[in-house]
Amino acid sequence: MNRNHKSKMVSYAIAAGVLIATTSISTVGAPLAGASAVVSGSDSSYSTLAGINLTLANMVADANHAVNTSSSDTDSVEAVVQVVQTAEEAKSEYANIGIAQVTDYVNVRGTASEEGEVVGKLYNNSACEVSAEENGWYKITSGNCEGYVKCEFVVVGDEELARSASRRVATVNADTLYIREEASSDSSVIGMLPNGDDITVVDESTAESGWIKVSAEEGDGYVSTEFVTLATEYTYAESKAEEEARLAREEAERKAAQEAAEKAAAKQKAAQQAQQAANEQAAQSYSAPSGGNGSAVVNYACQFVGNPYVYGGSSLTNGTDCSGFVMSVYSAFGVGLPHSSSADRGVGYGVSVADMQPGDIVCYSGHVGIYAGNGTIVHAANESLGITYSNVYYRDILAVRRIF
Repeated sequence: MNRNHKSKMVSYAIAAGVLIATTSISTVGAPLAGASAVVSGSDSSYSTLAGINLTLANMVADANHAVNTSSSDTDSVEAVVQVVQTAEEAKSEYANIGIAQVTDYVNVRGTASEEGEVVGKLYNNSACEVSAEENGWYKITSGNCEGYVKCEFVVVGDEELARSASRRVATVNADTLYIREEASSDSSVIGMLPNGDDITVVDESTAESGWIKVSAEEGDGYVSTEFVTLATEYTYAESKAEEEARLAREEAERKAAQEAAEKAAAKQKAAQQAQQAANEQAAQSYSAPSGGNGSAVVNYACQFVGNPYVYGGSSLTNGTDCSGFVMSVYSAFGVGLPHSSSADRGVGYGVSVADMQPGDIVCYSGHVGIYAGNGTIVHAANESLGITYSNVYYRDILAVRRIF
């Protein structure tokens, strides 16, 4: 095979890999001149294979390099195949990902028909994997739900939309994760997270150096990739069986929480004087919790504003961290919650941000607080602020959970 034939082979291979036909090539010195002309044309933006961020220009450069550096025809073939395979691998991550774009949800049906049995619900901005298209319907798999949805309600292969509908997460796999001001172990520590908690990743451009940028309560900072596990989280469809189980569980949790609150309130009322724990309440007296609703939770929680923040703590007077604060406040109402901000995203039952009520638990990246009403939360913020009030929208809200 002569060099001119190699050039043609490279051109055709790239054309197959990115679905763009190049012009015929005959000049040995510029083996991909035709393809380069396509790149330098009037349209400088590309959406090659469902939004993959690879330009034809980069592939041309890779293929040219493969041809110019190969020592044999066999080497050229293998090098070009590698270029095409790399493009195929790059496109595969988002090529079959569909994101629902609906007001609330779209039904997932057992067959590609509006008469098909409803087997689940695909909520707005939830993700699915599309395996086929049939008469205006996509065949999808989303979580534990498999079936069909109308094509008009799902956008497929849009990388930007898929990224916006997902959350890049770093989960702590060390006893304590230090969040640093800069991407260096010599930099100041601005926050800490316990083992098992997670935090939102905002920038991975420094990952090769062993650091990634995250969104923390104290502001954006850096964590070492050595002590976290990275993953991409999507929201998936809910099967019919999962929905029924969730609704039953939430109802049971509501009843249990209400009963626990009533018992706790009665106990606190009967022993109100004994509630004055000398080691924690010598300087100030606090009212015992009363009632069994969200407003009662807020009234009790707000008494502790001004008290200190202590990482890992759970004392409402001597010092607590964010999840310890929420845990201890609800404990006074007989409700047991985990000492973990990420685990709090699974307690009670979920409500929308628009439907927040006093007493609801508001979850952020690496942080949690209690909605106090009027657009504010009460929370154990950090060492400098202690237990305080903040605007509920001061950071992006990941979830709102209701106990009562």
